[in-house]
Amino acid sequence: MVAGCAGSGSASVPAESRASAASPASSEAAGNTARTAESTAGTTAGSTAPAGVEETLAKMSVEEKVGQLFMPVLYGQAADTVSGENQARFGVGTPAKMIAKYRPGGVILFPWAQNVKNVRQVVALTNGLQKASPRIPLLIGADQENGRVSRLAPLVTKMPGASVIGSTGDPSLARKAAKVTGTELRALGITLDFAPVADVNLNPRNPVIGPRAYGSDPRKVAPMVAAAVKGFHDAGVGAAAKHFPGHGDTTVDSHSGLPVIKHSRSQWERLDAPPFAAAIGEKVDMVMSAHVVMPRLDPSGDPATLSKPILTGLLRQKLGFDGVVSTDALDMEGVRKKYGDGEVAVRAVLAGADVLLMPPDYPKAYEAVLSAVRSGRISEERLDQSVRRLLKLKAARGILQRAPVADPAKAEKVLRSAEHRKVASLITGKAR
Repeated sequence: MVAGCAGSGSASVPAESRASAASPASSEAAGNTARTAESTAGTTAGSTAPAGVEETLAKMSVEEKVGQLFMPVLYGQAADTVSGENQARFGVGTPAKMIAKYRPGGVILFPWAQNVKNVRQVVALTNGLQKASPRIPLLIGADQENGRVSRLAPLVTKMPGASVIGSTGDPSLARKAAKVTGTELRALGITLDFAPVADVNLNPRNPVIGPRAYGSDPRKVAPMVAAAVKGFHDAGVGAAAKHFPGHGDTTVDSHSGLPVIKHSRSQWERLDAPPFAAAIGEKVDMVMSAHVVMPRLDPSGDPATLSKPILTGLLRQKLGFDGVVSTDALDMEGVRKKYGDGEVAVRAVLAGADVLLMPPDYPKAYEAVLSAVRSGRISEERLDQSVRRLLKLKAARGILQRAPVADPAKAEKVLRSAEHRKVASLITGKAR
């Protein structure tokens, strides 16, 4: 998965978590966390309208609004790089021309797309991408969890992964690590990190989460996730908690299959929900969906990414989240098995998603959503809800009315600085 997705369907729970699940105290604490988050509905990221949001929304065409929902991968080391991959996927040769044509709300960078070579190159790329979107600045995202998923290595400080941080038992270290990473991303012109992982690694055979999670006990994972959100915000970078409703108890990788998790509603509330509730309590900017089926939460057989009972019923209504909901990567097999690439995008929006991440056939997905809006299948009110949330996120991170301009000299001083390496060493020294 893009920003790091998870795996599949066994309901096995390690001994530590079974003990937690059986504990009335832990169940009560998890329930209290969820109820607290539920009571914060209307106070999460995007609940008030910062300056410029409504004015910007009012001036947008339907085509521009639909564009805001998309976050693709663009190919090449610079905004004006001519790439056969860009031509094949978007009908234009350069990232800048793609942005001018489709006006996406953001982009996500990957080394395999030749986006990451060195510090000055990434700074020039992010500045060039922003210049190509003069009306509404872009969210520029990265999948920098640290540890196993580190898309900007070796440019950034090598921070320990979540499982190492979790082993310290000290949430303040999760905050420090996220602040370091966020500060370095912001220096590169990246304004959103697809982190932290909020999954609880309940299944030791999980092929895709594992050490990417802070641990296997929701009581210990939740404060780590909350602290990481604080750290990203300390650095002025958006955070995305993933993968909702929980990808921790799987044995199938959703990159290549469709995991099924058989947790009951009460098990979900006790085992999976607490870290997401904790993130929402810290006003996390974004929550990413999982391409997993939870038949006892939604019997339709659709993955959570396409499930209104899960994204709207549980995430929005139960946990009170009013920020941005992103799909996991739409090029993953876990979400492509049942519907075509155009219909998947439409169904994700109808389920409650605001960001359509990495659609494999961008023109087909864009046209499908645009046609659904024009036909009334997706109402203009529903479209405006998503766009408003995205604009509020950009305003909250200070990039709605003026795009950030990264300074290459400053970035070279910030990335892998002695101060940042010291934080990494501190965490490693306290790991158990």
